[in-house]
Amino acid sequence: MTGKEGEEIAAAFLEKRGYRIIERNFKSFHGEIDLIAWDAETLVFIEVKSRSSPLFGGPVGAVDHRKQMKIGKVAADFIQKRRLSSPPCRFDVVGIVGPSSEPTVDLFQNAFEGVSDLTL
Repeated sequence: MTGKEGEEIAAAFLEKRGYRIIERNFKSFHGEIDLIAWDAETLVFIEVKSRSSPLFGGPVGAVDHRKQMKIGKVAADFIQKRRLSSPPCRFDVVGIVGPSSEPTVDLFQNAFEGVSDLTL
């Protein structure tokens, strides 16, 4: 499964749960965030990790502390660029395992906290 396929599966999965996707593959100097959405009044930055099989570890384990800090910096860039006034935010991870024809999709809401670079 390609990253793009995984992101499409994740977006459809999230939209069925009421998320409103507002941006895909947002890039800044610090990196990229796969999906950005509103979940009610909360701005959610979503990392999508997909794997063909669970043999070499699950997708969520790939979002280590370094990756979390990078996502936090990109999130701060997004908030600043859009001139948003300190919306409530959280970081979710969508893990997808298996072939794109029959994937297992797991949502980990509020997957990590305390990203200090988000404060503007």
